[in-house]
Amino acid sequence: MPDNSTNIRPAVLSRREFLLFTGVSLLLAACGDGLRERRPRVGLALGGGGAKGLAHIPMLEALDELGIRPDRITGTSIGAVIGVLYASGLSGTRIRALVEQFLVNRSEDDSSLFGLPHSLRWLDFIDPAFGSGGLLDSSDFIDFIGEAIPAHRFRDLEIPLKVVAAELWSGAQVVLDSGPVLSAVQASMAVPGVFPPVERDGLILVDGGVANPLPFDLLRDECDLVIAIDVSGNHEPEDGEELSSMGVVFHSFQIMSQNILTEKLRYRQPEIYVKPDLMNVRMLEFYKAREVFDAALPAKLQLTRTLRNVRGLSKPRPGCSSAPA
Repeated sequence: MPDNSTNIRPAVLSRREFLLFTGVSLLLAACGDGLRERRPRVGLALGGGGAKGLAHIPMLEALDELGIRPDRITGTSIGAVIGVLYASGLSGTRIRALVEQFLVNRSEDDSSLFGLPHSLRWLDFIDPAFGSGGLLDSSDFIDFIGEAIPAHRFRDLEIPLKVVAAELWSGAQVVLDSGPVLSAVQASMAVPGVFPPVERDGLILVDGGVANPLPFDLLRDECDLVIAIDVSGNHEPEDGEELSSMGVVFHSFQIMSQNILTEKLRYRQPEIYVKPDLMNVRMLEFYKAREVFDAALPAKLQLTRTLRNVRGLSKPRPGCSSAPA
């Protein structure tokens, strides 16, 4: 009986044909990924500014309301404080409640404070630290932050975080993103001459505003869209206004940081830059929390409108809605 079956020989590709086939396959795969809508990777940079940094909180609330979860966060000074709270999983609303728990208007009767469970006055965190390289001790405040967050090491944060400090002797930027998180935050907010420097990894560290007041540049290589929140604010001297010696130190530091940022913005720009209109709020005037929140509302609304116009960004995604309270 004749064999009517068809003999099929296995195809053998030459080296040139194999390389051509592989290259075309990779190109098609890449084009396919490009055709599919991919959510931009979002970076959030939170700048320094003392009490003015409370304006970061309404901006976080705007992100939560839109269902936008940053992929990366960087923070300097108060930006590092707010950043670690948010990166730990606290929502903007929860952070606001935490702040309002103890930051009250000093015009209120002190006797009313003691009727609030677990309430604290902002002055409770300010202790003398003479002879330690600073006037005030931030340890109590750092302990408070430690009690508020579930993660105490960078690797345990829900969102990757980079904290910016500066090396005291050289002024060089130091980026902290591994190991214990609380000492990194304490270093980032150590305003020279006000809070003692922090020793970490063999370095003597001070406030990151000395080197990088708004670290949006640290997000460029990892993110498609960078949102930078500038809380440096503005100050117009009132008639007859005089500054104490500590006030001069605070104000001089803020001017230095603003000058660094202004020069930096001449050469580099984030995709979204937000600067709330914060007027005449000094570095330690945390009792003005509600005033800062109100002043930041127009910037929050503008940020919301801007983000809604970014394609594929403001749609709530599974697992990426507002951070849990």
